[in-house]
Amino acid sequence: MELVRKLSRGCFSDPPKNDQEVELEPVEGGEDVFDAAAADSKVQPEHLVIMVNGLIGSADDWRYTAKQFVRRLPDRVVVHCSECNHSRLTFDGVDRMGERLAEEVVEVVKRWPGLHKISFVAHSLGGLVARYAIGRLYGSSTKVEVKDFNGFCSSVDTDGGVREKFDDERIAGLEPMNFITVATPHLGSRGHKQLPLLCGLPLLEKGASQTAHWIVGRSGKHLFLTDNDNGKPPLLLRMAYDSDDLKFISALRSFKRRVAYANANYDHVVGWSTSSIRRQNELPKSNFLVNDLKYPHIVHVEQESAEEVKHKASSILGTETIDLEEEMIRGLTQVPWERVDVSFHKSKQRYVAHNTIQVKSYWMNSDGADVIKHLIDNFLL
Repeated sequence: MELVRKLSRGCFSDPPKNDQEVELEPVEGGEDVFDAAAADSKVQPEHLVIMVNGLIGSADDWRYTAKQFVRRLPDRVVVHCSECNHSRLTFDGVDRMGERLAEEVVEVVKRWPGLHKISFVAHSLGGLVARYAIGRLYGSSTKVEVKDFNGFCSSVDTDGGVREKFDDERIAGLEPMNFITVATPHLGSRGHKQLPLLCGLPLLEKGASQTAHWIVGRSGKHLFLTDNDNGKPPLLLRMAYDSDDLKFISALRSFKRRVAYANANYDHVVGWSTSSIRRQNELPKSNFLVNDLKYPHIVHVEQESAEEVKHKASSILGTETIDLEEEMIRGLTQVPWERVDVSFHKSKQRYVAHNTIQVKSYWMNSDGADVIKHLIDNFLL
């Protein structure tokens, strides 16, 4: 596996750009990507961007996007491509992976004392892992409170740096800005064409639900909502609400933006509905999908306000019987989301849309570059 990864770095890395020096520093648990000049300056970047891979993925999957972030925002961001859940470790289940990611984020924050803000960009299963991790990191910090001789409260890093006191609306002690998922199965992969590869055939969908754990371990149980740990409801359902010890929705609400990029077609792994957190009847009709000259594969953008969320919630109360999928939608849409629908219908790379939307490998998935450009252009700093 390691040999394959090393070969893929050589054959399918992104093409050389300008002369700007972008540093890629392998560290325990991942890879830090940053501008060399900015890192050496007195005023270092204050915004940490955590990138999380999907099933059987690695830190390499986000390398193209990480470099684009740093080239476009050299003095503003440090990007960390997570590696704590790579390859077969992605079979361990969303909760175990989320715990590992949370621990990794804490270590990254310690390594960059000038940080004040944090964002997450996650692909596929990584979006669920990131949602679990922020529930664990919500309100937590790696610093301790002290008082100066005037009685003013501040927080001190373990390395002696001083920051202003923060409130509970923090992720790992930093101000939450963007939470972005790309082709993530927020509602799981169970039924309703959420795993398009099965063509919506009930027999195949039922069979996949019963056998997924044989192939992808505990993660398969979570994706198909068949887990029943100690009699508890499925994990993805629990992650749609706050619990006593993990505030999943409060953590999501703390971010200034929540964005779901979704493939409208040709994604054989993650369906349009589950990746955009919509009911089937809420998906845009084909005549509403338009081409954007600047971002040719972005076909629809939908922004929700807090008022719209309240109105939608009140309009569906007391309606049809609630199934697991509906309950997850109601839980996750307690907070507003931006939904960005993507289509590679005219692209030669459409049959690998699940990787193209992320630009996993530039030479194989280059048509997704405009999606990454859209992501960066709309990134809140």
